[in-house]
Amino acid sequence: MAQKTIEVSVSNPSSQERSDQPVIIQLSRYGHDFRSALVTCEGQEIPCQLDDLDQDEVFDELCFLADLGKKEQKRYLVTLSNEGTPRSYPTRVYAELLVRNTQDKKLQKNQHNNFLESITARGDAADTYHILHHHGVAFESELNGIRIYFDARQTLDLYGKYQQRLELKDTQFYTSDTQKQQGYGDDVLWVGQTFGLGAFRGWDGQQPTLVEPVRSRTQRIVSYGPLRTIVELVDRGWKADANQAAVNMTLRYTQYAGHRDTDVDVLFNKEVSDYRFSTGLINVKGSEEFSDKKGLRACWGTDYPSTDTLKWKRETVGLAVYVPQKYIVSEEPANKDNYAYVLQIPGKSMHYKVNYTSANETFGYHAANEWFRYLKAWKREIEQPIIIREHINN
Repeated sequence: MAQKTIEVSVSNPSSQERSDQPVIIQLSRYGHDFRSALVTCEGQEIPCQLDDLDQDEVFDELCFLADLGKKEQKRYLVTLSNEGTPRSYPTRVYAELLVRNTQDKKLQKNQHNNFLESITARGDAADTYHILHHHGVAFESELNGIRIYFDARQTLDLYGKYQQRLELKDTQFYTSDTQKQQGYGDDVLWVGQTFGLGAFRGWDGQQPTLVEPVRSRTQRIVSYGPLRTIVELVDRGWKADANQAAVNMTLRYTQYAGHRDTDVDVLFNKEVSDYRFSTGLINVKGSEEFSDKKGLRACWGTDYPSTDTLKWKRETVGLAVYVPQKYIVSEEPANKDNYAYVLQIPGKSMHYKVNYTSANETFGYHAANEWFRYLKAWKREIEQPIIIREHINN
């Protein structure tokens, strides 16, 4: 058995406490096909996760989460082995992709079990939106729940919780009346053709464009947890600009345990600095807007999450998107649909974050000023990340 031991120093430069801070170790640096890992801190075992990002049966990254006090530094010992299997830890995230059990007509809407790991549709498929149960891949942490539509919109739709826990395995985004009485959450946002929560789109010079036409579109789950779930959307042959060549795009969404925010990585197969793209937020009816004019844009508003106003109650949500300034061409004035950013990517990739709260939460935010104050602190944390140093012991 071959082992390698790495000492990892993790420090918090902030005067604020940090919890569930992701620490990512790139395994290729250490030159082995590792099959298992153990992480300890002061002799105590810390949950960790091994991920195969490119699906070649070789783990690419090790992830664990660090809790740090103000200005605190901790040392972790990581032992990597080329034998065994990944250790099992309590699950703190969840992801699912499934089609309906069409043969069982009596099956309740939240009890389907035709689980998939990946699905690809040709670009000329007639109706991809209705192929999948809950219309696309879904994922969650204890704090949030998101589904992404399997169509040209690729919109993030939101699930609002009352309790801080995992729920989508039970409700499948279709909460029954009994579950509602038991305190389960439900869909809290109507998105239509808008950005919803930070969907990535094209830009035609005046308005956002959907992710079409494409040669094919794929949704897949890369990692199921227990500490983070990773899902990807792959659009092959996207004619993002009528005057330029088609591109292949991968949108990678990473959801960490203990986080209400979600990481978005946009990856292209070629340099796209001559293209223009967009992202932003739905202009929730009557919403109050916040922008710091430096990449943080948010809103707080109330609307029905469905056109059926008899079955559904009005829902209040806070939404936010954070885009590093180097990608922003312009911050567009709000219109009836969206708060939009126009984007330029200097190369092949970019990264941004989305975040939301539902006023139903017993653990969250219940007024616009509370939400906007939290977001300012959230941005400070993003821009002052934890410091990670690795040292090989053997």
